[in-house]
Amino acid sequence: MTEIAAEKTTVRIVGLGGSLDGSSNSLMALKVAMDAAENAGAETETLDLHALQLPLYEPSLSETPAVRRFVETVYAADGMVWSSPLYHGTVSGAFKNALDWLELLKRREPAYLTDKVVGLIATAGGAQGLQAINTMEYIVRALRGWTVPLTAPVSHAWHAFHEDGRPKDEAVHARLTALGHEVARATRIFRCQTPVPPDVKAQEDAQRR
Repeated sequence: MTEIAAEKTTVRIVGLGGSLDGSSNSLMALKVAMDAAENAGAETETLDLHALQLPLYEPSLSETPAVRRFVETVYAADGMVWSSPLYHGTVSGAFKNALDWLELLKRREPAYLTDKVVGLIATAGGAQGLQAINTMEYIVRALRGWTVPLTAPVSHAWHAFHEDGRPKDEAVHARLTALGHEVARATRIFRCQTPVPPDVKAQEDAQRR
């Protein structure tokens, strides 16, 4: 597939983030990146954890309409952007709970987030946002996705944004924008490749060892 053809390929990027707080810095950061992905030509949808109202994950719990919509939206995405606040050195409980519901994608073909590109954002009250990003990177690998090398940790997030969601620091705005563009670009590259089915048996054997 040529580079020109890749540029014309329409991809769907789904953003997941926010917190149970109605005024979420992580959601503001996510929206900046998602706007950039849309400006880069991607179709976008943002899933706000506060609005999703997902129940606590239980393997034996029947799917609720909210869970079903969430899981199907993620599965239909070509790429994603994740944005979580840093809570005590890791992602928030609400964010992790949403990801736990992706266990429902285990039996799909392909399973989980296979061949989906994921961009990572973390907002922190201090300067340790990379701790949450490191956690998210491990989770993406476990779900068989691919992270883009560029990440966007936002330090001192409690005063990083204006009330309308615009970053106060141009460097923060530039990094979030670059991340959104990069997710759209990398997702197009993945979409334009000849599909090669994953070796599911080899993956399962490796996990058992």
